[in-house]
This record gives sequence, C-alpha cells and structure tokens, in this order.
Amino acid sequence: MIEIEKLIDYTNDLLQIELFKDYCPNGLQVQGKSLIKKIVSGVSACQALIDATIAAKADLLLVHHGFFWKGEAEPIVGMKAKRIGALMRNNINLLSYHLPLDGHLTLGNNSQLGKLLNIPNPQAMKIESIPNLFWMGEYPKHYSLAQFIGLLEKQLNRKPLVEAINKTIKKVGWCTGGAQDYIHYAITYGCDTFLTGEVSERTIHIARENNINFISAGHHATERYGVNALANHLAEKFQLEHQFIEIENPA
Repeated sequence: MIEIEKLIDYTNDLLQIELFKDYCPNGLQVQGKSLIKKIVSGVSACQALIDATIAAKADLLLVHHGFFWKGEAEPIVGMKAKRIGALMRNNINLLSYHLPLDGHLTLGNNSQLGKLLNIPNPQAMKIESIPNLFWMGEYPKHYSLAQFIGLLEKQLNRKPLVEAINKTIKKVGWCTGGAQDYIHYAITYGCDTFLTGEVSERTIHIARENNINFISAGHHATERYGVNALANHLAEKFQLEHQFIEIENPA
C-alpha cells in the first residue's frame, strides 16, 4: 500500500515528465482514493477499460492515453462525462503518461517494442527537442524482411500493413503509435526499414520513392507494452497488486 501522492511523485520523477512538451497533461488526471493497493493498467482510458477497472476493484487506473487532449472540446459532457463520472463515483485515480512513457529508456513503449522484436544495438534519438522518441537498431548482417515480419506477427498477434521495398533489412528505425511521418527521420538516418503504428496515404509514396520498407503494425498493438512494464515496476517496488487489462482495438 502506498499514498497516491508518493506514487505520483515517484512516477513523475522516473519518467522525467518535465522534459516533454506534450499534447495532454501527464500524471494524475482524475483524483480518487488516497491509498493505493491495486493498479489496473491498459492502453487507453475508454469506457470498457474503466468498467473493467471497477469490476477488478482497483484503486488506480494507469494508462498511456488518458483525457484532456490539446484541441479537444473542453466541456465534460456526453462520453467524457460518463467516463470521468464512473471513475469519480468509484473513487478511482486515473494516472496517464503519454510522450514520457514513449520515451523512457527501459520501460517505455519504444524500448519495450525493440526488446520484444529483438532489434539489436538500440539507439534512442531526440526529435524536435523531445528525448528518445525515434529509435534505431542495426543488425550485424542483412536479415530477412520476411523473418522480421513473421516475428512481428507472432509477438503482436496481428498482421501488419507492409510496403516491402527490399527483401532484406539491416538498419531499422521505429516509433510506436501515430508516428508515420517519422519515416523522414528514418530516411535521414539511413534506415532501410521503418516501423510504426499507423499509416497515412502519403506514407506509402514516401516509402516507395525513398527505397525504404514501411511497416504499420497498429497504434494500439505497438503501445501495449510500456504501460504494462511501468505498472509492473511500480507494483514490484511498492508491493502492490497489478492487473493489465487488454481492450482489443484493431487500429
């Protein structure tokens, strides 16, 4: 058991949230119980995850995608009111970390995805003054693209969209989530393959015209792992119960 303020202070410091200019507030978004015994973690604070958190009798919901995004409507009405109301009625804290969780060097989404896919020699790069958002890894010799895709399908349990320009790969760049435009950094740094979560129509033309493999493996699928790793770390450090709840999402 731990006081919520101490847990927040520790996590904010661990993820160095002050280094990230983000599109949403990082840290506590909805206040609940003052003492934490059980954490539920998940990718996005949708109603299904909130309902599952209530059913699991958790004190804290830890997510990657929370509320109050830049540019969204500010009134707490409709769907947002239902979600926040459910958390408040059940006295559940909502703790959300976006870019700081993408960028953490060991627990972050990018780090965890690289480990899951056994990408060697990982290197994290600063993008637009934001640390550790673009990652690269290089194989000691050329590796089969088909084998890489096979491993990706097995680990993420989904078939990715692939624009296969080259049959072998050596230098892979990646960024989880909606980072399809980071393909330009992959090109700049000499990668022959770029992996991310989402795809735009223009991305395929960019890949073809720059002779680079492009893989879109799903926003949700590529960002399951950071929040789970962070919650496991917190549970172990503070002797808490933790349950990761998967809400399937094909996007």
